[in-house]
Amino acid sequence: MRTYLHLSLIVAWLSMPAVAVFAQTPVAAGRIAAPAIDGIPGPMTWQNPPAEWKIVDGKTLSITADKQTDWYVSAMGDEPRNNSPRLLFKPTDDFSLSAKVNVDFQSQWDGGVLVLYVNDSLFAKFCLEMTIEKHPAIVSVVTRGLSDDNNSIAVKGTSAYLKVTKVGHAIYFFASEDGQSWSLIRVFSLGDNLDLRVGFSSQAPVGDRCTTTFSQIEYSPRKVNPWTGK
Repeated sequence: MRTYLHLSLIVAWLSMPAVAVFAQTPVAAGRIAAPAIDGIPGPMTWQNPPAEWKIVDGKTLSITADKQTDWYVSAMGDEPRNNSPRLLFKPTDDFSLSAKVNVDFQSQWDGGVLVLYVNDSLFAKFCLEMTIEKHPAIVSVVTRGLSDDNNSIAVKGTSAYLKVTKVGHAIYFFASEDGQSWSLIRVFSLGDNLDLRVGFSSQAPVGDRCTTTFSQIEYSPRKVNPWTGK
């Protein structure tokens, strides 16, 4: 009787419908599931694992950075940092990537980031970041060997819309309060004929953890107006 009951339970368990899991908490090294976001070309791969991550309904991405994680090569001679979690994919030559970025600010320099990566000495970050003045702001960093650092518009609240656009070799950073009217923050280039990756990141340079949520994610594999971002 016990054997029959045991076999019946096994059969019932095996016949249950499969449930897709789109998160891993915590992340085990070497066993990170492959993320997928609607409209984003795959494969998407992690460059440095997050403390936690999840994707809800294929549309909203959450990344938790572990303590003291950053991506920065200081011009002041401090030790370079390259341990922030980054979820990257390969875009088309011309493209636009935008998202509403919401940051659970806890400490100075916590940030949610759109990133561009060529190699460890050539990359760029577009951030909603807690500044040293203790208020969130739009911050951009371009690294060519050493990192520059530019604090731009102060932000009320914990969210802003960020957009990265590439037209030819020029890269444009735009920010918005509502996702409709965009302000041009910066224009620069990382060079021509690049093996470029783009994606999402969260950072906690001096804090314990920082969670960033990316929603309303939009990717367009085409050339857009470089001055309006549309």
